[in-house]
Amino acid sequence: MAIQVGDTAPDFELKDNHGRTVKLSDFRGDKNVVLLFYPFAFTGVCTGELCELRDNLPTFVNDGTQLLAVSNDSVPTLRVFAEQEGFEYPLLSDFWPHGNTSRAYGVFAEDKGCAVRGTFIIDKEGVVRWTVVNDLPDARDLNEYVKALDTL
Repeated sequence: MAIQVGDTAPDFELKDNHGRTVKLSDFRGDKNVVLLFYPFAFTGVCTGELCELRDNLPTFVNDGTQLLAVSNDSVPTLRVFAEQEGFEYPLLSDFWPHGNTSRAYGVFAEDKGCAVRGTFIIDKEGVVRWTVVNDLPDARDLNEYVKALDTL
């Protein structure tokens, strides 16, 4: 079961598409975080969702908010994906130990070996303030993220 609104978001330490270490706790006290889990790079629905975020980036990466997108792909795969699609926000690799962060958030599908589509909006104190979890084929509604961020 996915973590719920009101829960403290589990901290994590993952490598981004450039090999840099990113910790959720690095944003505590400074920025709200839109933490988005997606199944795999280079797949239709995932690419569409991430491109929609790219096309609306100022809403999700600014002085008060940071977007972090997590998949179970390797760092080199994420690097190529980001370069090909022009993503200027961190793509984080939950590749090894495989799915540990996805499991901590309750969005890892053991039978498929990947994360489902889970999004968590985490406030500056590290508390989950909004969440949605969709099955693999179901894209999320970007407007819902915007409405949730507006409440913080």
